[in-house]
Amino acid sequence: MTTPAPVDEAAASEALRRLRVEVDRELETALPAEREWPATIHRAVRYSLFAGGKRIRPALVLAAGEAVGGARQELMPLACAVEMIHTYSLIHDDLPAMDDDDLRRGKPTSHKVFGEAVAILAGDALLTRAFHLLAEVPEGWDEPRLRRRLRAAAALGEACGTTGLIGGQVMDLESEGRAIGASDLERLHRAKTGALLSACVRGGAILGGASEPELELLSAYARAIGLAFQVVDDVLDATGSAEQLGKTAGKDQAAHKATYVSVHGLEPARALALRLRQEALSALAPLGGRGALLSAIARRIVDRRS
Repeated sequence: MTTPAPVDEAAASEALRRLRVEVDRELETALPAEREWPATIHRAVRYSLFAGGKRIRPALVLAAGEAVGGARQELMPLACAVEMIHTYSLIHDDLPAMDDDDLRRGKPTSHKVFGEAVAILAGDALLTRAFHLLAEVPEGWDEPRLRRRLRAAAALGEACGTTGLIGGQVMDLESEGRAIGASDLERLHRAKTGALLSACVRGGAILGGASEPELELLSAYARAIGLAFQVVDDVLDATGSAEQLGKTAGKDQAAHKATYVSVHGLEPARALALRLRQEALSALAPLGGRGALLSAIARRIVDRRS
């Protein structure tokens, strides 16, 4: 097995902190001000978007793009777009018609604060703004840069659609209260959770001008961390508290949802997360030091406690 490059954890932590600050600054300017008409929807959008997310998805875009030589200013619109889409998915996921949750990131969910109708529209607004942002291309770009932006936007759109996030959510709803096997569980979560995470890595790599071999390596990394993220989520839902998670704990079990813990057991699920992390790190190994930040993100995904 290929050995990944060592990671300076302190340096990685500082790099990720700086990325969060920069992404938040860009998100701030990418959205209308709270008081701009119609103020209610802009307050709702900002309430959820700035509720304290870890910004893992934007970090993946930036880390993947910069690993293959991309410029941060060209990667940032995609980084902001994926965080908007992630937040939209959380707002809709929490709705009474979906998971019916009252707590997200330690705060009341959007529909508890603004009502269901505005919460739905806030999610819609974030999804719309995400693709609007990607379509705002500066004048003077040459054809290769335009093609990369279009290709990255297409990858993101596919990840959000019926074969990705939306399809996974449908399968999740249909699986409540009935037994599903390991292969169906994997298909569900590669769509619902893994597709967007993969699009972050692949989109960043595309914008950064990755070669086909580099894109293949990063795609393998993305598939591994995309599934690992959900496995760890299932473990945390079964073992964490609401205070630790910032959302209602034990929700999956109460809703009789199939999870990696219910299908495989707690310890096998933990072992699977570790195997997936090693797959991700091994995929990055040929990149050497260029993959250090991506390696650190993979470790944080698996080692996180919330």
